[in-house]
Amino acid sequence: MEAVQWTRALGRYAEQLHAKAGEGHHVVSPLGAWMVVALCAPAAEGERDREVLARVLGADPDAAFRLAASLLSDPHPLVAAAGGLWLRSGAEKPGFKAWREALPQVVDTGDIPSQADLDAWTVEHTLGLITRFPIKITLTVVCLLASTLATKVSWEVPFEVVSAAELGGSPWSARLRSALRAPRGDPRHRQFLAATERAGTVCVHLAQARGGLLVGSVIAADEDASPWDVLAVAEEIVTAEARERGSAPRLSLFDLPLGDGPLWTIGEGPATNVKAPGGRLEQVVSVLPAWDAETTVDLAGDEALGFEDAARIVASALELRAWWYEARQACVARYSAVGFEAAAVTALAVGVSAGRPGILRTATVRFAHPYAVVASVFDDDRAPESAGVRTPWHGLPVFSAWVSDPSDAE
Repeated sequence: MEAVQWTRALGRYAEQLHAKAGEGHHVVSPLGAWMVVALCAPAAEGERDREVLARVLGADPDAAFRLAASLLSDPHPLVAAAGGLWLRSGAEKPGFKAWREALPQVVDTGDIPSQADLDAWTVEHTLGLITRFPIKITLTVVCLLASTLATKVSWEVPFEVVSAAELGGSPWSARLRSALRAPRGDPRHRQFLAATERAGTVCVHLAQARGGLLVGSVIAADEDASPWDVLAVAEEIVTAEARERGSAPRLSLFDLPLGDGPLWTIGEGPATNVKAPGGRLEQVVSVLPAWDAETTVDLAGDEALGFEDAARIVASALELRAWWYEARQACVARYSAVGFEAAAVTALAVGVSAGRPGILRTATVRFAHPYAVVASVFDDDRAPESAGVRTPWHGLPVFSAWVSDPSDAE
């Protein structure tokens, strides 16, 4: 598949993950979650499993696995990536072994680590941005699969810090003291308006980081636009601009009326030394808030995300008859005047179900008045010298007592 096809597949997956996270302030990593499901492809047996994975991943499972493996084996210089597959000692089966051997060598394997070791693994592979592994490990956890993605970048050209009043008459301007303003006319801050089918007119700001990371902010002029539509449009615009600068269609400011719009104010004045066709020059200046977010998403129970199917495939490879699973993603991000940092850890745990619950009844007996004690000899059949031969001592009471004057226990 070409890059644009992978982008579309991940875009569809991203819509499902954002819907799971909800409409509130949040941050997630669709790629991190998608990779965990894709890594299960070699363990899939039969057409049903492969069809399910193809539907969830938006691609042939083998191709999706190869992409996930290559992302882990050859990460981008600005994006740290890691994977782990751990198994409870003694639980390996032939199907699981074949799956483990198909994974890239960079994936950490071995016995299931302790909670403290998993936290340390998380810290190491998320550049210290996440300090706790998102799943609690219990004795019933048999298999654990995880991925991490992390980045810390600086803008090629930092934002200016300005008064929050420049955000206009929004509630944010009253609540905040300061905001970020992009530099005027700098090509490393791409700023434009665009007309889209799903979200109507949107304003776009793309910040370029040192080393090749593009971080886009997209806001719909219509405040009532669906979050999922705006997120989908942002995915399309940012990935298109990352592949080729200027590939996303722009809306000309000369096609809009002067004065105040829903999110902008358009003015007009004289310009000198204009080389643009028709002598018309356009410039967009974005003002946006700094932000940070920390989100944990329960990935279980959503068919579109594929984690239940992935867990079933893992349980089958381990030949588990009764099993349970848990899937969660922890994600953090921070957007500031000088840069952007974000990290995600996605984990899938598959465990063996305990037996049917029952009732335990316990009696505490108190020897609280006089009682008898008898010491008798018996021949231990486990002793080699006895060999099943009984001695005269066998069964004889040797000592007996009546206890009516107890003493303190030492």
